Amino acid sequence: MSKRELITRELDRMQEQDLDLLLAFLRSLKEAHGETSVSTLAAESSLAKDWLTPEEDAAWARL
Repeated sequence: MSKRELITRELDRMQEQDLDLLLAFLRSLKEAHGETSVSTLAAESSLAKDWLTPEEDAAWARL
């Protein structure tokens, strides 16, 4: 049985008031991942110019 199927089964057993809490949690989780993805991509592209250098490679080569 897939995780989605297991989750669906649990949802069918939950009380309506708990579904409100679950929905709020799922939305906050979605927002947290969305914000992380955007900021991570922005940071990666801006820092790449400093990271992708022969000097940086040499500094990390001995670790």
